[in-house]
Amino acid sequence: MSFSGDTAAATSGDGDNNPAACLKPVPGSYGIPFFSPIKDRLAFFSQPPLAYFQSLSDRLSSTVLRVNMPPGPFISGDSRVVALLDSKSFPALFDLTKVHKHLVLEGTYAPSAALTGGYRPCAYLDPSDPKHSKLKTLILDHLLAPRKLAVIPSFIVAYSSLLDAVDNKLAAGGGGAVFNDLNDEAAFEFVGDAFFGVPPSSTSLRRSGHRRAVKWLGLQLHPILTLGLPKLIEEIFLHTFPLPPFLVRSDYKKLYDYFLAAGAAVLEEAEKLGLPREEACHNVLFAAVFNAFGGIKVFFPSLVRRVAEGGAALHAMLAVEVREVVAAHGGKVTAAGLEKMKLVKSVVWEALRLDPPVPYQYARAKKDFIVESHDGRYLIKEGEMVFGFQPMATRDEWVFERGGEFVPERFVGEDNRRQLLRHVLWSNGPETEAPALGNKQCAGKDMVVTVGRLLVVVIFLRYDSFTADVRSKGSDSKVTITSVMKAAGGGDGLK
Repeated sequence: MSFSGDTAAATSGDGDNNPAACLKPVPGSYGIPFFSPIKDRLAFFSQPPLAYFQSLSDRLSSTVLRVNMPPGPFISGDSRVVALLDSKSFPALFDLTKVHKHLVLEGTYAPSAALTGGYRPCAYLDPSDPKHSKLKTLILDHLLAPRKLAVIPSFIVAYSSLLDAVDNKLAAGGGGAVFNDLNDEAAFEFVGDAFFGVPPSSTSLRRSGHRRAVKWLGLQLHPILTLGLPKLIEEIFLHTFPLPPFLVRSDYKKLYDYFLAAGAAVLEEAEKLGLPREEACHNVLFAAVFNAFGGIKVFFPSLVRRVAEGGAALHAMLAVEVREVVAAHGGKVTAAGLEKMKLVKSVVWEALRLDPPVPYQYARAKKDFIVESHDGRYLIKEGEMVFGFQPMATRDEWVFERGGEFVPERFVGEDNRRQLLRHVLWSNGPETEAPALGNKQCAGKDMVVTVGRLLVVVIFLRYDSFTADVRSKGSDSKVTITSVMKAAGGGDGLK
């Protein structure tokens, strides 16, 4: 069912001033303390998250419900959440008049501050925190803005090298090129060069930066991840107890030393804002590694998968669009050219809609308020944890026709963009809004969309088509490029 009008677009909380309207009790139960959170955790990890939440919603006949979220006892003090699983209720998570965002980045638990130098980075702070504005100003105005012209050339260098490696692996045989592995290295190199003009491989990190970064990320996220190991091992070693920070102490120190040196100019600006240099460095590291590198690590394999599954007809249209626009801009990839690639833009937004890099959002109610779904109104009490599973909200067929399908041209056309983009929420806010000091929208929102488009561009400047094999591996999908059809001339299409 497709519905794109005002009813579907209404945000949660409509009718707060209408006390006569009927409120429904939030369905679901938290069960028996200690035991039920463990039972729910086992159920959660026994199937894909989308299937898990869809089954809960079907069983309770509601898209607003109560459930225990991992990790549960020993790691989180309280597993209980009110889950919002549709496009109408989900925006309550962004309404900072009703919820706060203090220490809710990973949800019902917060990793040890020892993993971030004893500080809580900006991502963990509510905008009401006095430090939030200074730290977000640092990221927006002094890390991202001064380097925006470096993004395209840095990306082309890093990801042209990645495609060189793909070509070499395919030529050598052996079953294909695992994109995830190549992407990790390219993404870390790109982030360091684009943000600081200092490729990590040119420093003492050499080619180890991405591996150190992945280990550090894993220690923060392990309670909500699966690695494809036997279930009993994952339950005991990943989901039951917090792993000690000393396991990555030396890796983090190596990363910190790189950012302290490479980011010297940014850190000088931080001191002008009244931020201690050490605290600023930990924040810059977090923004670059957790947010930027971590986001690309998760998003790019899903983008490649979606494009590969689009098949030869989609590839032909993308190749034509990319090459015509690049040729019209003197054989160069430019920001202005990217804006003219309507199908490329749509493909990236569609991938972000289906596979948001951060599928879970959390907030805590700062007061009693009413949330609305398509079929009911519910009272959220002050202090309750509110949770949103974004892939269900952004596949909601009240808004998106064929919401569970990849429709490459979905956002082509002014009317489609205007009606639908506000329901694309991957950046912790609507795609039609911008990061600001007073909200929690991703500071690198525009850069993520840009690099997604750039990935499609570098692929179709080089290849007419490609195929990929996708296999589930824990919380991620392993994407292996199995064949490519090179463009005439076999080059990358750039002068």
